[in-house]
Amino acid sequence: MDHKALTLKQLSKHGSEISHKHALVGFDGFVDRISSVVDKRFGQGDKFERIETIDVFGHRILAAAGKSTNLELFINFEKLGGNGPIMANALLNAGAKTRYIGALGDEIIHPVFREFAKSTGAISVVDPGITHALEFSDGKIMLGTMSSLDGLSYDSILKHVSEGDFFDIFSRQDLICMVNWTMIPNMTELFGDLLDHVIPNLPPRDTKHYFFDLADPVKRPEGEIENVLRTIARFQNYGHVTLGLNLAETKQVYRILGKSEIDADPDALKTMATFIRNELSIGCVVVHPKESAACATKDEMCWIPGPYTENPKITTGAGDHFNAGFTSAQLLGFPPLACLTVGVSFSGHYVRTGESPSLTKVQTFIQNWKDD
Repeated sequence: MDHKALTLKQLSKHGSEISHKHALVGFDGFVDRISSVVDKRFGQGDKFERIETIDVFGHRILAAAGKSTNLELFINFEKLGGNGPIMANALLNAGAKTRYIGALGDEIIHPVFREFAKSTGAISVVDPGITHALEFSDGKIMLGTMSSLDGLSYDSILKHVSEGDFFDIFSRQDLICMVNWTMIPNMTELFGDLLDHVIPNLPPRDTKHYFFDLADPVKRPEGEIENVLRTIARFQNYGHVTLGLNLAETKQVYRILGKSEIDADPDALKTMATFIRNELSIGCVVVHPKESAACATKDEMCWIPGPYTENPKITTGAGDHFNAGFTSAQLLGFPPLACLTVGVSFSGHYVRTGESPSLTKVQTFIQNWKDD
């Protein structure tokens, strides 16, 4: 049975069970301003041609060296952002009962998060960061301001929720997702506090899943990255840990853990995922380049091609939607091949429509998925 037929069978049999699953996501929060960089303007508003590629944009920047230049950003729309809110929103649309803890506003919830905060019973700790997401046909450049996230820690969370309620929230979850480590300076310490004060005191649950996403850690020192990887590995003592990585992150982690970089063909993706999983002794490592996805568990490693499109409507948040799809399938007990298929289909639907799909829409997407 191929991966699509397998996944459709699993979704048909178990998809409705997602409404009985509980997920907690944290801890970041960003206001995303999805923007184009203006190349030539012909009038007011959207009467312009954008700079199409990062390559052209880069040459425009380089040409200003020793001089100066003026580049206009046109905000196409503003939406909730951050790895955590996007993933949580996608899990919510998938049908999981989803809670959120993070940076949605200090004293007042930021307007882009109000509906989301209400839907997730959110506990907001600090103000969100701001991201200007410059979108091009060949990728995106994220320009962020995030000093407000410096105040996010275990102690600051407990100023907004009692310790008893915090323990209770964690105890109820089937899935706990902790993402965007790179942008939150105190995240490793927060993980340590959870491991010291919270996780060991929760009632034992054989099915509890923990999911982690580093979120482009290239700016962080390698020693800090290895430290957080070893800290993440400690959660495996209390459940099933999955580490999600994009291609660049996979290569970086593979190198930090002592291996030389290799090509990114399907066998290499499986090799890197397997090595990282074995080195950290965790349940699963999943790797999601734009064109495919691979994962390694204790029992198997697998790879599938993705439903890649050269003309996405949106790319910001694609990886978070993959993560939401993959973990939704894990919650339902799907085999790894089906988890990958739900992940790439979640992402594929999102980049084409700009909307987070339900599992029913994912089924339709898979049914209409034509191989190249």
